[in-house]
Amino acid sequence: MAKSPHMSRREFVTIFVGLLGTIMAVVVGLPSIGYIFSPALKIQKTEAWVSLGPLESYPIGVPTLFNFTRTRVNGWEKTVNSFGVYVLRESEENTVTYSNWCTHLSCRVTWHEDEELYVCPCHDGLFDINGEVISGPPPRPLLQYANKVEEDILYIRLEEA
Repeated sequence: MAKSPHMSRREFVTIFVGLLGTIMAVVVGLPSIGYIFSPALKIQKTEAWVSLGPLESYPIGVPTLFNFTRTRVNGWEKTVNSFGVYVLRESEENTVTYSNWCTHLSCRVTWHEDEELYVCPCHDGLFDINGEVISGPPPRPLLQYANKVEEDILYIRLEEA
């Protein structure tokens, strides 16, 4: 017996339901795949210059601590980092900015005005007013940030990692 060239009702329904299911899977699946992979594909754009406020907030000859935070989003991970910068205004025009992280083990250094030293509490590292190592285990001076003044506002440049 020869097979009829016409499709049976059962075959039509099977093909139609299969096609409809495929269309529904594509309609639901593509946005889902985009949602899952989009955070990994986004490029984070951050400004490298950070405002430290008006220059007049920093007295001449006295290292002044300025704290701020930066948020970094990497995919689904959100990280908030805390930074500290000592601003030493040497004159009306000249300003130097130092990180408050010790170069030994990244402990936070503090300025002791009575001794005129930056002191690291972890291993007694001592730095002079210009960030140079006086004693202790730190292998190098305090990190200096590039800075600029625009319209009497002090900015530092953070290196992007």
